[in-house]
Amino acid sequence: MNLDDLADKAEEYRNQDPDITHEARVCMAASCQSSGAPEVMAALHRALTAIPPPAPGERQGDVEGDAERDGDSEGDGTMAGAGLAGPADRVTRGHRCKVKGVGCMGLCSAGPLVAVAEKGAELMASTLYREVRPEDAPAILASVAGPPVARLHCPTDQPFFARQQRIVLENAGVIDPDSFKGYVAVGGYAPLVQALTEMTPAEVLREITLSGLRGRGGGGYPTGLKWSTVAKMPGERKFVICNADEGDPGAFMDRAVLESDPHRVLEGMAIAAYAIGAAKGYVYVRAEYPLAVERLTTAIRKAKRAGFLGGKIAETPFSFEVEIRLGAGAFVCGEETALMASIEGNRGQPRPRPPYPAESGLWGCPTLINNVETFANIAPIVRHGGAWFAGIGTEKSKGTKVFALAGTIENTGLIEVPMGTRLRDIITAIGGGIPGGRAFKAVQTGGPSGGCIPAEHLDIPVDYDGLKTLGTIMGSGGMIVMDETADMVDVARYFMEFCMSESCGKCVPCRAGTQQLHALLDKIAKGEARHQDLALLEELCEVVQATSLCGLGQTAPNPVLSTLRFFRDEYEAKLCAP
Repeated sequence: MNLDDLADKAEEYRNQDPDITHEARVCMAASCQSSGAPEVMAALHRALTAIPPPAPGERQGDVEGDAERDGDSEGDGTMAGAGLAGPADRVTRGHRCKVKGVGCMGLCSAGPLVAVAEKGAELMASTLYREVRPEDAPAILASVAGPPVARLHCPTDQPFFARQQRIVLENAGVIDPDSFKGYVAVGGYAPLVQALTEMTPAEVLREITLSGLRGRGGGGYPTGLKWSTVAKMPGERKFVICNADEGDPGAFMDRAVLESDPHRVLEGMAIAAYAIGAAKGYVYVRAEYPLAVERLTTAIRKAKRAGFLGGKIAETPFSFEVEIRLGAGAFVCGEETALMASIEGNRGQPRPRPPYPAESGLWGCPTLINNVETFANIAPIVRHGGAWFAGIGTEKSKGTKVFALAGTIENTGLIEVPMGTRLRDIITAIGGGIPGGRAFKAVQTGGPSGGCIPAEHLDIPVDYDGLKTLGTIMGSGGMIVMDETADMVDVARYFMEFCMSESCGKCVPCRAGTQQLHALLDKIAKGEARHQDLALLEELCEVVQATSLCGLGQTAPNPVLSTLRFFRDEYEAKLCAP
């Protein structure tokens, strides 16, 4: 198979329903499902089947329930133009609309979300409806060729959508995550075929290096350098691992990507495997993400059946198999050596490095580990070239970054912005600011491994180097926003309790140190501590940071140190008199 063959297939899939002019897309990601999206989807299907026959002399319209074309079991419904009774009978005439489930549209706080768009249109070109209820289904279908339903309308030109640049999330909210044909129709698997048929592994490595992509899992290590290191290692067995063990409080980026566009992640893994010479891959995902696991399982099965996973991919000598490994929810298994131990069937505990996984990883073989977002960036880089990606972002932080906005902020949800975007723009413009007229106090970035940024630093560009100067990290992309009512000692205590509970116990500094740090924070919060306790807290933070075995312990003191740096007065106000 070459690119022309795949392009013909994509064109065939796009034209499969030539009479369909519009789509009613229902967000079926976990957040919208929890707020009633399945009921909305069912109501839209019922509204389709309730369309009465046309009046005498009018063009006959039909209602279809698509089933099992290409084995996708999508169950799409289509609405014909002669449509609904009353006004809907007029506004829908001549238009046929298909109802389908799609991935995350981003504005999770406004779910369930439904977008009505011309067939194949981007999310920004759709008419978006928020907080949709089942009883709204007839009105939404009636609006297909008419004015929007004003009481539900959610403008897509608002800053939340307009200020984003979607690369990783370009298909989210547009395609059906369970549809292989839907992914191919938007150009899916073309970069993989391009790499296999028109590029050598060295040329793929060169493009990834040129792109300046850095690992999106938290460390920010240059992706091209990591791939090149594994590629140079001798040995017949090499592995690719996708780290989908997302455990930070308030983080849901990887979950949303897997739920919305699982084929994109698999394609990135396959390109990586070709570049480094691997034939086997694993996706390590926590079992608490059942919807992501279900959609990923479906995607693997369909990709393998279509010849894009398994043996002789795209009729080339390259073969690549992918398996899913479920994690039990241990936060420490996000650390790469603990993750590999878990895949091997051992207790998920970290080991000293070196040797690094690139040299001796899974079962002692060279192993490449990247997270979900990193792999989701690979196909666009191959498609457009490394220089294109390097033109986005800042000098040392290229491309875009997906963030999960949570906490006391108006627009909670998933966003993707260019690296270097000001923190103020993310929180006030895209996030909509603090609800209830309260003042902004701090934002926690990087989860339990990060720190708290106060209001006076809101103009900092969000990139790897900028955040580091404030004693925090980007992490995998969680942002928890806090208003003026937040008690920063309680915030530090919460994150320390999390790290204490999640410590694997292998090394004493983390096992005992986090317990002692939590005890000191608890003592301060209760007003029972003295100045010497505060000094001991700072000293112990430095010891745990410097002597812990893995990243969990090494970064556990960060929330304490950052709140001490910017909100020290809150600690001192709780101390007893000397």
